[in-house]
Amino acid sequence: MKYFILAIALFTYCNSTYAATVDTALTHSNAMHKDIKCVVIKPASYDGKKTFPVVYLLHGHSGNYADWISKVPAIKQYADADSIIIVCPDGHYNSWYLDAPMDSSIRYETYVSKELVSYIDAHYKTVQSRAGRAITGLSMGGHGAFYLAFKHQNVFGAAGSMSGGVDIRPYPLNWQMADLLGSYKEHPENWEANTDINLVHLLTPNALALIFDCGTDDFFYKVNVALHEKLLYYGIPHDFIVRPGAHTWNYWANSITYQLLFMKHYFDSAKQ
Repeated sequence: MKYFILAIALFTYCNSTYAATVDTALTHSNAMHKDIKCVVIKPASYDGKKTFPVVYLLHGHSGNYADWISKVPAIKQYADADSIIIVCPDGHYNSWYLDAPMDSSIRYETYVSKELVSYIDAHYKTVQSRAGRAITGLSMGGHGAFYLAFKHQNVFGAAGSMSGGVDIRPYPLNWQMADLLGSYKEHPENWEANTDINLVHLLTPNALALIFDCGTDDFFYKVNVALHEKLLYYGIPHDFIVRPGAHTWNYWANSITYQLLFMKHYFDSAKQ
């Protein structure tokens, strides 16, 4: 009998320990005149009373809002363990999270940094300041996370990138980016103004808590090393992690654990 009771207790513990809830929210963008879905993961401790910090988690090129929760379902456990809300917005399959100079229908900088943040703060119990907001993402989303955080430091206090396209200029013929920015030959100013590595001048030491990583077999490896070296040159503190790996979900499933731990430490320190 005692073993039966123990088994029931263990079952109850396991199911209550990782009991994050997943919402699919329908948000609206006035800038783009359309509704946009996003996944919102609430920790088990979310009771609608106390406030929680938020990590905005961006998908990559050709992805959507459901990528992270379907490919790395363990993020529900991480939301529980760290007592954070995780928000996974839809960033279009190819927005690069820009307000695109050549396409007025692409306004994802405005959407994520303003409209989505306002929606989440209005509908969930969140820490409504940069001290309670972080942003990270993979590949295109890594570019987007740094791009948005560098340009909107009043909104986000911490930022990360996983295998990020942190310098898009070496890839003028890839991923239909010319549809957003024009061809590099005809509109080089758009490419220069919208690449992460050229936004380092917006940073001051310790203004943002920064972490990024890239696998040594990743095609974005060299541009990540270049960003690391530029941040060192400008004296901007950051965590840069290099380890074996390629541009794969296996790599990102590992990477997100380090990223969220970093964000958790930032949130804890910001409360002190």
